[in-house]
Amino acid sequence: MTQNNKTGKVSSRDSVLHLLETRKGNFISGEEIANELGISRTAVWKAVKRLRDEGCRIDAVTNKGYRLSHDSDILSAEEIRIWIRKLLSGTKTGDAAPASSPSLSEHAELSIRSLQLDVFDSIDSTNSYCLKKAQEGAADGLIAVAGRQTRGRGRRGRSFFSPEDTGLYLSILIRPFGILGERAVKFTTIAAVAVSEAIEAVSGKPAQIKWVNDIFVDGHKVCGILTEASFNLEDNTLDYAVVGIGINVYEPEGGFPENIRDIAGAVWTDDPNDPASNTVLRSGGRNRLAAEVITRFYCYLLQELGGYTHTPLLHGRKYIDEYRARCFVTGHRVDVIKAGSNPVRALVTGVDDECRLLVTYDDGTSEVLNSGEISIRT
Repeated sequence: MTQNNKTGKVSSRDSVLHLLETRKGNFISGEEIANELGISRTAVWKAVKRLRDEGCRIDAVTNKGYRLSHDSDILSAEEIRIWIRKLLSGTKTGDAAPASSPSLSEHAELSIRSLQLDVFDSIDSTNSYCLKKAQEGAADGLIAVAGRQTRGRGRRGRSFFSPEDTGLYLSILIRPFGILGERAVKFTTIAAVAVSEAIEAVSGKPAQIKWVNDIFVDGHKVCGILTEASFNLEDNTLDYAVVGIGINVYEPEGGFPENIRDIAGAVWTDDPNDPASNTVLRSGGRNRLAAEVITRFYCYLLQELGGYTHTPLLHGRKYIDEYRARCFVTGHRVDVIKAGSNPVRALVTGVDDECRLLVTYDDGTSEVLNSGEISIRT
């Protein structure tokens, strides 16, 4: 397991990466890098070597210097922070979509800017990491980000395919005060809206939601969300929750495993006719996508818990309205799948204000689903 920039102090590795990112595709000499960053030539060489060891494509040519390849997309805590700052300031951020510009209260904006980002090249599970840190007393706002998971987890104990360098895996620790356990589903659904909007902002491709926690692009699942929580048994309120998000950003080499090949997809493909074939990389890649998810998640979370309802980012929108608009199962016949029971056919009639699914069974009875799974009938 390797990690960069845990403390928030900008490392030489992150500084060099950011400078190369700002001039991606162009050579910059080691001397110029050293002078601009105020570090030694040896430190520059060591930073470049480390980045290369992590899989970053950096060309080195005598008398020209170093150049970051156009198709390089390596995760960096500092790059994510830079994108978050751009989003909060309203700076234009690329070709696919303008940056978000949430005009939050000073306290709310500070809380987003001061999030703790622990970025890993590889980790067993970002959710496991945050859960362990939560048990040790870690504060609200810890976020683990990784480029690979060796033991990624999905719902109901399933494994989550998390190969290196193609996905974005992140988990967010939150400690909401006085929230009843049954409302924990809101964190999953807030994340679903945040991810959908983030994908559209970076790729330009529309994203839809399959209740309760799956994101689809071009008819394929590109993201799953797993929320795990600890409860106070005396009053059934949340002690903390960890919201885990796994996004297939690029298609893995050799494609997806056979057991998920028919349903899994990626935001970016190598199809030249795909409008996102170059847009994702050109728009900041996984670092910007992580920043978009984090910023949008917290803006909606603050709106939901703290009443910040009039930000330019949200334009008066509520996440529940966005969730309903993107939830493509409404009006479809589905199989409702509950633990320990056989699937039951039903018609989805809507989503209520708590993001619970409204269904009517074939026998005429209705139910409000707070949890469980559904399979769309074809």
